Amino acid sequence: MTARVLLAVVLVAVAAGVAWVLERRRRAAPPPFGRSLVPAQVDRADFPRPEAPWLVLAWTSSACASCRDLGPKLAPLESAEVAVAEIGFPERRDLHERYRIEAAPVTMVVDAQGVTRASFTGAFAAADLWAAVAELRGAG
Repeated sequence: MTARVLLAVVLVAVAAGVAWVLERRRRAAPPPFGRSLVPAQVDRADFPRPEAPWLVLAWTSSACASCRDLGPKLAPLESAEVAVAEIGFPERRDLHERYRIEAAPVTMVVDAQGVTRASFTGAFAAADLWAAVAELRGAG
């Protein structure tokens, strides 16, 4: 009978060990930087020219110094194929809240379905934005 008790104790210990290992593997690690600053998708009807194949959104704030430089970077992109919109805070607080934009500037390149295909947070070079839009338009 002692051998049976010992065998039962060993089996319970092994089962507990396997359960512990499986539980540790199953738990997802928390994201290293919290949630994303950039929405993965937007409703194109919320922005100008939803029929355009591409949309460049610039989320800005009146309190943001680097936001003031976005206009000249965005203007050359406006065309029949690309709509450009600057969504300022606090003027469009409703959209900033809807899409959980908590920092500025955030610039997004969005396709016809509203999916974010490229994004820039903070200041960036105009050539980088123009290249991203040209590459996406060429691939589409």
